[in-house]
Amino acid sequence: MVHHTMNTSNTSAPSASSNNRVMGRNGVSARGGKNGSGQRALRWIGSALIVGSLASCAIDPRTYPPMPPPVTGVPPVVAAPDDTVLPAPMQRGKSRWVPVRWSELPGWGQDSLHEVWNAWVRGCERPVAGHAGLCAEVRQLSIATAAEQQAWVMRRFLPYRVTEVDGSLPAGLLTGYYEPIMAASRVPTATYRVPLYGPPPGLRPGQPWHSRQEIDTLPAAQAALQGRAVAWLADPIDALILQIQGSGRLNLAEADGRTRQVRVAFAAHNGHPYQSVGRWLLDQRAINEASWSAIKAWALQNPQRLNEMLWSNPRTVFFREEALSELDARFGPRGAQNVPLTPGRSIAVDPQSIPYGTPVWLATQGPTMNAQRLVMAQDTGGAIVGAVRADLFTGWGGWSDEAYLTAAALKQPLQLWALWPR
Repeated sequence: MVHHTMNTSNTSAPSASSNNRVMGRNGVSARGGKNGSGQRALRWIGSALIVGSLASCAIDPRTYPPMPPPVTGVPPVVAAPDDTVLPAPMQRGKSRWVPVRWSELPGWGQDSLHEVWNAWVRGCERPVAGHAGLCAEVRQLSIATAAEQQAWVMRRFLPYRVTEVDGSLPAGLLTGYYEPIMAASRVPTATYRVPLYGPPPGLRPGQPWHSRQEIDTLPAAQAALQGRAVAWLADPIDALILQIQGSGRLNLAEADGRTRQVRVAFAAHNGHPYQSVGRWLLDQRAINEASWSAIKAWALQNPQRLNEMLWSNPRTVFFREEALSELDARFGPRGAQNVPLTPGRSIAVDPQSIPYGTPVWLATQGPTMNAQRLVMAQDTGGAIVGAVRADLFTGWGGWSDEAYLTAAALKQPLQLWALWPR
């Protein structure tokens, strides 16, 4: 899942980041990106954006999927090795990793590691180089005790503080993102008139296709998309939200009257640069904060300018439909690592700083959350750039659900430590 994040205030964001990918109480965010989305216990892990009264169709993300059975016996608990002598720092593309002792990790030993183990097991479907040999043991430890899991991590891995390339500590930033749930129709109706398209024929990665405005106005573009609608939504801003997040769940009304929940995942985009509609409205002083509620209110008051606002973002995202099995529904969409995201335990990172599949110790303190926990680097985003920059996947659900509210508000300082095999 690759996405874009937008600046949501009149001041610039920290140098290694952009603002929150979710537009909410603190800002606008954008995820119209690439694969994974291109679509898992804790109080705030919840559900994300829903339109209408769809709560009865949503899956409770606070129920984690069952742990897989062990392959063999649990590896024995072994005391952590002596860390009095540490190896040399490592250069990792856009970052420098500085080894530290386990005692230097804030909150280490207090996290419920079993809550991250599902994300780790899923990450082992696409293991990072150097970790594949450990994945058999990760699976074996799925039903181990907390003490056994912690002892194994400390024996097998060494923590490295993630810093800038020159070794300086950056002003890290943590934001959040989620998976929206929306009402939709398989066919256009008087209510559902906004199409979500699959990729048109002839679309080539890296080559610009028609812009958003041209898709809405040019007969040639409309002819190319004829019959390509995956589903139809009621609100063009909801369609934009879905494109920004890069994936979502639809409570889809079929032509025969049945309703079922499916996932739409990122398939491609039209090759144009992403531009924030929230930023466009802020620059015109049309709104005071770039929240979705403020943008929707402006649109209701200015229907004659709705297309002008939408066309300020030339990028359009195309989707593919995916079946949503009971197991799939307990995880989020697939991230850039091509494994399903786990609420509260999967993060998007800059892959030039932290490779996909790396276990990462995260520490953050701010108005939205105080957290010190183990997470997995499993996704990326267009605005997730820099050594200490992460986006936390918070789940799926509706406007009033904690996943949306947390993701919308999350914008606070961050520290990261990558765990790497000894």
